Amino acid sequence: MGTGGARIRVFVADDHPLYREGVVRAIKERPDLELVGQCGEGRLAVAQVQELEPDVVVLDMRLPSLSGIQVITALADAGSPTRALVLSAFDDGALVYEATAAGAHGYVTKDAERQVICDAIAAVARGRSYFSADIHDGLAAQIRAHRHDDRPRLSSREREILALTAEGRSSPEIARLLFLSTSTVKTHLQNVYEKLEVSDRAAAVAKALRQGVLH
Repeated sequence: MGTGGARIRVFVADDHPLYREGVVRAIKERPDLELVGQCGEGRLAVAQVQELEPDVVVLDMRLPSLSGIQVITALADAGSPTRALVLSAFDDGALVYEATAAGAHGYVTKDAERQVICDAIAAVARGRSYFSADIHDGLAAQIRAHRHDDRPRLSSREREILALTAEGRSSPEIARLLFLSTSTVKTHLQNVYEKLEVSDRAAAVAKALRQGVLH
């Protein structure tokens, strides 16, 4: 890792082969960028990003097996230093907010020009945030809405684990489903208990349903 004088190392995960190839071609044409890998599904993206350690992973939101947000949270749980740029066909403010809250450092819509996408990759690699101009208003509206929302703030991963808990799954089962360690699942659950101000699973699920944190 490191972008000093070296080229920025990039991994692309998108399940639309033709679109992905266009992005890959644009990256290869940029002298400051280096493509280190590509794939079309979420679980493979997590494994390869952990192995290759690119500076930036470019993620579609709608990946098979694991969504873009799930990939971001899985990499964060694993302590990956790779920064994430979401490249999505969807510009809904709530989705942009969720991706940002999960840890994305940028969000660009798929109708952006290839040069803009490459500029966004470079910006994210250098520690900046980058968002398409057309999503700023929607993101700002979501930030304002969440500021006035007094429900407990659970992360995407915490909500995901709590939802599986609500289905009656054990910590080891959840760990297998999400490719986490059992101790990581238990840590997330403990964080949920603290945020919801409860002491066990049943109370956490009940309160989350009552307050609209789970649906």
